[in-house]
Amino acid sequence: MDYMTLSAEVRTEAGKKIAKQLRSEGKLPAVMYNSKGVSTMLSVDEAEFTKVWKQATPTTLIKLTVGKDTMLAFIKDTEYDIINDRNLHVDFHVIDEDKPLVAVIKLQLGGNPVGVREGGILQNGIPTIKIKCLPKDLPVRIIADISALKIGDFLHIKELTLGDGITVLSDGDAVVASVRAPKR
Repeated sequence: MDYMTLSAEVRTEAGKKIAKQLRSEGKLPAVMYNSKGVSTMLSVDEAEFTKVWKQATPTTLIKLTVGKDTMLAFIKDTEYDIINDRNLHVDFHVIDEDKPLVAVIKLQLGGNPVGVREGGILQNGIPTIKIKCLPKDLPVRIIADISALKIGDFLHIKELTLGDGITVLSDGDAVVASVRAPKR
C-alpha cells in the first residue's frame, strides 16, 4: 500500500501567541496522539499538509515522520478557517500497526446497471460499511460494482468483493443497491 507522507517537528511551546507565530511562518500547530492517548505537540508545513489533506479520506493512513521516527497516523481532526480558506490546527491519531482496527467506510457505487438501461430505477441502500482489519489492509474506499444488476436484483454486503484480511462487521444481508421496475 502506498501512503501519503508528511513531515513534522516536535514543538515545546503552546498558546495562541505561538500558534499565530507558527502560522505566520507557514506552519500549522498540530498535536499527535498515540494509541495510549499520550499527546505530543508538533508543527507541520502548512502547504505540505494542505496537499495531503485535500486528497485524504477519513480512512487514509499517512506516514508521519517526526525526527527519525516514522509512524502511521490518521488525520483525526482539523480546525479550519472558512473565511481565509486555510487550516489552523490539526490532530493526528497514531495507530498501532499490529492491532486490527474497526472503521466505517463510505460505499461508492460503480457501473451502470443493466436494469437501469432497460428502464429500471436504481435504489441506493446503506451508505456505509463497518469493517475490521489490520491497518495495512485498510481500504481507502470501497466501490460496489452494480453494473450487473437487472430489474428486481439486489446487491447485498455479503456479495461485495473485499480484500483478504478484511472482516465485515455490518449485516451481510443489508442491501447496498437494487434496481426496481419503473412505475407504470
